[in-house]
Amino acid sequence: MATEPVDFCREIESYLCRKNDGHLIRVTGPSFDLVAGWAARGVPLKVAFKGIDRYFERYYAKGPRRRPVKIDFCEADVLDVFDEWRRATGITKSTVDSQQSIGGQQSIVGGRQSTKQSLRAHLERVVTRLTAARAAGTVGQAFDELIDRVARELDTARADTRGVRGEPRRALLDRLAMLDADLLRQAREMLDEAARAALAREADLELAPFRGGMIEGAFDRARQAAIDRLVRDHFGLPTITLG
Repeated sequence: MATEPVDFCREIESYLCRKNDGHLIRVTGPSFDLVAGWAARGVPLKVAFKGIDRYFERYYAKGPRRRPVKIDFCEADVLDVFDEWRRATGITKSTVDSQQSIGGQQSIVGGRQSTKQSLRAHLERVVTRLTAARAAGTVGQAFDELIDRVARELDTARADTRGVRGEPRRALLDRLAMLDADLLRQAREMLDEAARAALAREADLELAPFRGGMIEGAFDRARQAAIDRLVRDHFGLPTITLG
């Protein structure tokens, strides 16, 4: 994992080239400053990649592409995914702000306000991701029963989400959290020791820039959350819980 801004920008440039079907868009000038700012804030490479992927998913959904995508267009999605990663790992705004940014400016990531997700839209995405994971073969037969159960329950809940309020909504969110825990537990069990060790090392690298600013016990919690996120990415699984 690259940690220096120049190395980070080179990795982002290479990834953007692959996403643009080999068309090279240089990360230079203002674009370099933009991406170097992500590195200074401690945005993990895979988190940045996921933000880029999110932009491309919307871009493809609009129809055939007309021109290559510049990295500047991906800024909002990268920072949104970074916000999600921070919430999942427990990285606080003060911890992020303790990292020096380019030109002495402080990070404003912690101040971004993400749009409140629609429960119905969230469930639509979850079912789509589960179906895609099975179709892509990233999960084995051991997942079939659980995926079918999750998809059925989400499909049923999805039909009523517009009218779900108060206690029924809280009960549904609790149930989603339980299903998410089941899905993640099943995923962990499918990993062998070598894969678990590799994901743990990757989580340590992701969190390294923030470790010095964490209070006692916070790093262990953040590390487990980072590993869980990497497990999901490994199998292409969604987060069922709506945070």
